Amino acid sequence: MAEAILKGVLAAKLAGPEDISVGEPVAARRDLLSGEHGVVVTENNLDAIKGADLVVLAIKPQDLPTLFGQMNGKLDSGQTAISIIAGAKMASLAQGLNHAAIIRVMPNTPAQIGEGMSFWTCAPEVGVAHRVLTQSMLDTVGREAYVDDEKYMDMATAVSGSGPAYVFLIIEALIDAGVYVGLPREAARTAALQTIYGSTKLVMESGKNPAELKAMVVSPAGTTAEGLQVLERAGVPAAIVDAVNAAYLKSVKLGQG
Repeated sequence: MAEAILKGVLAAKLAGPEDISVGEPVAARRDLLSGEHGVVVTENNLDAIKGADLVVLAIKPQDLPTLFGQMNGKLDSGQTAISIIAGAKMASLAQGLNHAAIIRVMPNTPAQIGEGMSFWTCAPEVGVAHRVLTQSMLDTVGREAYVDDEKYMDMATAVSGSGPAYVFLIIEALIDAGVYVGLPREAARTAALQTIYGSTKLVMESGKNPAELKAMVVSPAGTTAEGLQVLERAGVPAAIVDAVNAAYLKSVKLGQG
């Protein structure tokens, strides 16, 4: 995810390679990042944050204690820390870093191709300039939405953070279903992908409610009506709600430690 943001920032010319320093403990990754993107790389996180306006924290949650040990009290008053660490609350980050200016971001995997959805929130101590810069940075990897209460981040995690996995599951099932009824697998894949892509784009560009668009597809006593009845009887819509709720509750629990 950090590399997706790096690519987006460079492609949009929001910053040049010489303006970006990456702290990376793995030598092979340092060589790759330097070779592919031309950014400054270092093994030492404290060297990486020198002179930075925004300090992006992109590590696994289990590595937070190590990061806190390195960086506690090391950020200056003109710097803002941006966390894309799953489940890490702003209060925990502020305490571990001994730094008040914290931004928390929940991106998702389509950011890898510039079509991500990022929710974000920030502490009152974050200045306007750094808020605007963060918004611009997230715009380079898709769409962004600011929320004024951190509680919404767990909800965003359940919908857009975990959401791609639900969509991939549906795509996989639709392809397998096409094969089941007799389509060659490649034709089933093309049909499923374009149908989901086109349907999503139609919702976005028409501005119509999905229920309204669904009704336009359903003919009385037709094939679509028959298929939808099967999905309703199987409880698919309710199962999706239950899945999102389960992910939300898990996100809340992880945030409580």
